[in-house]
Amino acid sequence: MLADDHRLLLEGLAQAISGIPDLEVVGTAEDGDELIQLVELTQPDVMLVDVEMPNTSGIAALGQLTDGPPAIMVTMHADAEHRAKAEAVGAVGFLSKSTPLPVLAAAIRAVAAGESLMGDDLEQVLDSHREPVLTPGAASLTPREKELLATLASGISSTDDLANELFISQKTVKNHLASIYEKLGITDRAQAAVEAIRLGLHRPSPEPDRSDS
Repeated sequence: MLADDHRLLLEGLAQAISGIPDLEVVGTAEDGDELIQLVELTQPDVMLVDVEMPNTSGIAALGQLTDGPPAIMVTMHADAEHRAKAEAVGAVGFLSKSTPLPVLAAAIRAVAAGESLMGDDLEQVLDSHREPVLTPGAASLTPREKELLATLASGISSTDDLANELFISQKTVKNHLASIYEKLGITDRAQAAVEAIRLGLHRPSPEPDRSDS
């Protein structure tokens, strides 16, 4: 769950986090009152909350969510006073809005795993959570299955075209697809292409042919 009163920042952060394989944004709020309502509705695992928002601030909202999920406070005012206020209402993390996305992702994973980011060992805690946490099925994909997924994500979907692209038989394509469906809990090629993009399995776009220019 994300809460910030700057709409552009909120939308950009939601899009960025949604592009990380093991993270999902279940809702966004622009003030503390909306945050409280959405937390009760969606039951998120972690909250990422701006310190200062209109109506009910992030700190005030967190004070009301006494049984809510763990919260990381993010702010432009990363000073000791705001940090103390955040910690007093139960925040388990306090980060600047300038924090790089990979660090923010590691912080979310750490907090979801029950870690606190308020201690002196912040870097050590983050280091153990920098890699995406994939489902057992996604983690068990073979290199060939990942290659097939990447090909699907590039827009090639027919059995014949997949076989030609990967230099394998159509039967092998179907066997790989059956294995992929079982591992990812999906049922068709469209879902497989979506999962490929979510997992970061995609081919780079080919360079345009400039021979005639």
